[in-house]
Amino acid sequence: MLHLPARRAASTRRRFVTGLAGLGASALLPDAFHGNAGALIPAAGAETRAASPYAIPERSAAHYDLTIDTRPWTVGSRTGQAFTVNGCAPAPTLRWREGDDMVITVHNRLHEPSSIHWHGLRLPANMDGVPGLSYAGIPARGSFTYRFPVRQSGTYWYHSHSAMQEAQGLAGALVIDPARPDPDPCERDYVMVLSDWSDVDPHDIVSNLKQQDDYYNFRQRSVVSLFHEARSHGLHDALASRLRWSRMRMSATDISDVSGVIYSYLINGQTPDGNWTGLFDRGDRIRLRVINASAMTLFDFRIPGLRFSIVSADGNEVEPVPVDEFRIAPAETYDLIVSPTELRAYTIFIQSEDRTGHARGTLAPRPGMTAPVPPMDPRPVRSMIDMGMGMNMGRGDKAAPQHAAHRGHTGMANMAGMADMAGMADMAGMAGMHGADDGAPPVEGRVKPVPAPVVVDPGPPPRNVENQNIARHPIDRLDDPGDGLEHNGRRVLTYAMLRALKPGPDRRPPSREIVLHLTGNMMRYIWGFNGKKFSEAPAVRLRLNERVRITLINDTMMEHPIHLHGFWSELENGQGDLRPNKHTVLSQPGSRLSYLVTADTPGMWAMHCHLIYHMHLGMFRTVVVS
Repeated sequence: MLHLPARRAASTRRRFVTGLAGLGASALLPDAFHGNAGALIPAAGAETRAASPYAIPERSAAHYDLTIDTRPWTVGSRTGQAFTVNGCAPAPTLRWREGDDMVITVHNRLHEPSSIHWHGLRLPANMDGVPGLSYAGIPARGSFTYRFPVRQSGTYWYHSHSAMQEAQGLAGALVIDPARPDPDPCERDYVMVLSDWSDVDPHDIVSNLKQQDDYYNFRQRSVVSLFHEARSHGLHDALASRLRWSRMRMSATDISDVSGVIYSYLINGQTPDGNWTGLFDRGDRIRLRVINASAMTLFDFRIPGLRFSIVSADGNEVEPVPVDEFRIAPAETYDLIVSPTELRAYTIFIQSEDRTGHARGTLAPRPGMTAPVPPMDPRPVRSMIDMGMGMNMGRGDKAAPQHAAHRGHTGMANMAGMADMAGMADMAGMAGMHGADDGAPPVEGRVKPVPAPVVVDPGPPPRNVENQNIARHPIDRLDDPGDGLEHNGRRVLTYAMLRALKPGPDRRPPSREIVLHLTGNMMRYIWGFNGKKFSEAPAVRLRLNERVRITLINDTMMEHPIHLHGFWSELENGQGDLRPNKHTVLSQPGSRLSYLVTADTPGMWAMHCHLIYHMHLGMFRTVVVS
């Protein structure tokens, strides 16, 4: 961001910046936006070379023309093919205004179909952007015009939902200004799009994973690491842990399916050496809008030497939570506010969960300044907790955090003894068999009993070629920061800390609880819900305006960020009516969590894991609201 004279300081408060990809500005000057949107013009001067920003127009517009195409993308020493929007990868930041009626015409110059999904937006189903589900997509060499009202504000993003184009750059930030101006705006406001980039074609990556599930995992446990574990836990427990994993034919170091072996981790398209930089003056409050647009990577975000406050999650304001670090899953967004205490450089350090690489940026008073880059933390190691065996794990595995035994919702609390249940009807097929409460408010002066929701749960699916594991004792991990973040000496965000500023508009209790098991077979690289991949699974059917609880039980040893299109997921995290609204909910390994959904918009919607290869290989369901 450019320094401007003091008399123009107020005009800078609502500006946003995002970076070009690693192509260099001269290779990716964007096409002008048409209609009323003006043009995205790269800022000039030395600061452009330092941060490669786009200056976002001061005023939002209601009409855009976007063009999808491809160009070579060079990151470091690797060159691959990027999918671009108006010449840019990542795609340019769009800035809208709550209350506007948007008209976005997307031109597809590709020789294959494409699409744009507006991630986290509440809109009509036929504008959601999922080809074959909510519309036909954007044909090769064709166009499509999206038309919908904007009835929300916050930090969101947009991306392709076709042929894994998102993994090759077709994703960008979306910032929606509130209808009422912020009474306490920040002096600086930056967008940070995090991504993982590889010059290997996504379809080749899938093929490699299908042939060998640990194809990109070169950090297996060794005899040397056994001695380290023995010093920490004792030789007996360390050996017992190794034997348990060996019998299961699984790897405790299988953290990320795809690693820094082939990924470069980027901030606004900039490599760590590119050093994306956000500038500040003395006394500035800085809003960072962090978007994880990666294909497969969970990132751990911190700014050594600075504590910050999380003020928004998935576009929705929350009570400020002061933390030193947070984990952000693919598709999640967090807004944070930080106030540098000194006029010096601060490193923004963002490491991948598996600790095979990192992204790096800088906050500084001047371009070109840098600060020390810390070493990466020790790699996480999966435990019996991650396998859903937390209640009877051995001491050689990490200790469980303090979990809430009950968060105000019903459902089975103990899955012991259900591991052998098989042959029960699929959850989605049962969805229409139960009646619902009418949801009418209680008559004043009388107490209306709240009926328990009907639990629609087929039980754990059997172990078979599509389901490698059953979580016998899934636990509440909402106050667990995640594998590799426990007891690191820093205050780390957990889901249990998120608290909405006001209750949601729908206070009705749910009439049904729909239980979905997240399942998969890592060895065959198959993923699904309730032991069935998408091609075999019936739709989840909801009645219009029905209030339901969705419970996720993660039977796998992997994290799964689950995104339900079209609706808010009101996370039941112990905050009562101040449940945070999220569009993407991260399910930790071996865990159980629940959220409420009001099915107030008809149509066919997608529900899927936002790890792109998990979605592509089966962890996807259709949700029909009628």
